[in-house]
Amino acid sequence: MASIKCACVVALLCLVVATAPTAHAITCGQVASSLTSCIPFITKGGIVPPSCCAGVKSLNAAAKTTPDRQAVCNCLKSEAGRIGGFNANNAAILPGKCGVSIPYKISTSTNCASIKF
Repeated sequence: MASIKCACVVALLCLVVATAPTAHAITCGQVASSLTSCIPFITKGGIVPPSCCAGVKSLNAAAKTTPDRQAVCNCLKSEAGRIGGFNANNAAILPGKCGVSIPYKISTSTNCASIKF
């Protein structure tokens, strides 16, 4: 429970940082805020909240270039390492549960540099 609260606080802080003017690249703050509602599914499974799928779909739509997809991948890897109780199988099936196809597996071992658009 404390790890979920911590992840929510981190996501909120990242959201504040993500709203600052930046280049058009996707930030880890955007990734974290888009996927905060997915943490219960990633850690425990069950039903994927609609807000989680909305975040997955919007993040996938925003990642239009190879650098964007690589940045999202690196952020996902980083965030996965911070989530207590991270379940790699649940993370891997999440995009499919939301009707999204991504060109890599969400995993702490994914080689993000190999991802192409």
